[in-house]
Amino acid sequence: MAGRVILASIALAAFWLPMASGAQGIEAAPVAAAPAPRLVFSDSEMALAQAVARQPGLAAFYGTNGLTPIFTGTESAARRAALIEAVSRAAENGLPASRYEVERLRALDAEGGNSPEAELVFARVFARWTHDISGGVLEPTKVDPSIKRVVLRRSTDELLHDYAQSPDPTGLLTGIEPQDPHYLALKKALGGKNELVAPAKLKEVEPGLWKVGMTGEPVVALRARLAAMGFDAGKPVTASSVFDAPLAAEVAKFQDRVGLPSDGVAGPKTVARINRKAGGGDHGILVALERMRWMNGHDLNARMVWVNLPEFNARVMENGAEVFETRTVIGRASEDRMTPEFSDRLSYLVVNPRWNVPRSITVKEYLPRLQANRNAVSQIDIVDGNGNIISRDRIDFSKYTAANFPYRMRQKESDDNALGQVKFIFPNPWNIYLHDTPTKHLFGQSARAYSHGCIRIGRPVDLAHELLSGQVKDPAATYQKALDTKKETWLALKPTIPVHLVYFTTFPDANGRIQRFTDVYGRDGAVYDALMRAGLETF
Repeated sequence: MAGRVILASIALAAFWLPMASGAQGIEAAPVAAAPAPRLVFSDSEMALAQAVARQPGLAAFYGTNGLTPIFTGTESAARRAALIEAVSRAAENGLPASRYEVERLRALDAEGGNSPEAELVFARVFARWTHDISGGVLEPTKVDPSIKRVVLRRSTDELLHDYAQSPDPTGLLTGIEPQDPHYLALKKALGGKNELVAPAKLKEVEPGLWKVGMTGEPVVALRARLAAMGFDAGKPVTASSVFDAPLAAEVAKFQDRVGLPSDGVAGPKTVARINRKAGGGDHGILVALERMRWMNGHDLNARMVWVNLPEFNARVMENGAEVFETRTVIGRASEDRMTPEFSDRLSYLVVNPRWNVPRSITVKEYLPRLQANRNAVSQIDIVDGNGNIISRDRIDFSKYTAANFPYRMRQKESDDNALGQVKFIFPNPWNIYLHDTPTKHLFGQSARAYSHGCIRIGRPVDLAHELLSGQVKDPAATYQKALDTKKETWLALKPTIPVHLVYFTTFPDANGRIQRFTDVYGRDGAVYDALMRAGLETF
């Protein structure tokens, strides 16, 4: 008996109720004595307490409801049915169905769902399903060190409490699934409902690089497959093996439809996509669905800044629609410069910013140059711990290493400042922000991963005006007044604006068409592999 009392006390701390007390100096009113804690539990209650003790969410719920089953018995049939129906949709959501033991649930339900095993299995599946569908299978920070995203999740015990009280368990489970239009478009694409594929009987296009002026049987196959998918191949499919301008135009239309660069050239990626078979699966969509589940706790209809790193693009969104767009330059694809993924709130515009050089850049890049030539990077000041500018003639740079260099480096406000006219601050532990840049030519390139980690903005002044819109009467005048001071000026955003640094290599556009972008940091493979491993997990 003593062992049972100890176990129950651990799992059921809520059984101990606080004693009432009166204030000092005032006669306390009579109060009823608090009930004594339970000391005796049935075998089934003890079995349930022991089974859930290692799962905090379940232990918290059953510890506060008196170990009362919510999945067993005829009165709980609707809850069991709703959960079975929900987990049966796992594949539609790109989730590994094996995680949710749907056949086992059905068998237990068919037996009447009256056993302690049924209560435990249904509770565990509920905890896993609601965790996965509402916030993702994976904990992002454990997948890749450069993913800093923290998922906003409701607790299992809170969800179980609501489920037990809900008159509509099906509606409750449906309500926690992501409803964002982008998520729904990805689900549709995964299901093949907008899949663009040619009949399996048609000959595949031979791999290669096919463009205007080239001839051969692969061009005939290309025409045939495009025509079968509804494109105007330019000429009867049996009439020409010449890759002509009309065919290039149809190739470009196909590329635009499937999210590839629409250059009209049938290169390796285009040929592979043209040859795709129906139902062949899509790793990019699976990963994108998981990443959208990570975002499920955020209000994606709010006015926000959305920076999709692999797209090299930033947008201001409002009520789900784009109101501003600009190109970006992101961190280089090296271990210490990749731009992380996270969400925060944009708090300030800093006009005429000074650049406080990050310590990593100071000691890794600038200190060696200063040791070779004390006048190197002369546009940047050497600053001591008190903020005083120190003459370079007073410093023996050869005495220092990356570990003991005691100075900071700072570039004052100027036309050639590395941050340009303006930076956009959302305070975070990684010192990542958006900013202008004097290096404008990089925005003309298709792949733009060149920075030390921060995000350079192609249209920074326009972005500043857009963010000030609705906050001040005349955004352009407010910005210009700050600029004309030629001094660093901070403009507070009130209210602050959500900013999301995201990483989608596969994502629907405003029309629901799936667009593809290069996995510049190689993160998708890690997410996909982790999802596949999660599919093998058992209780």
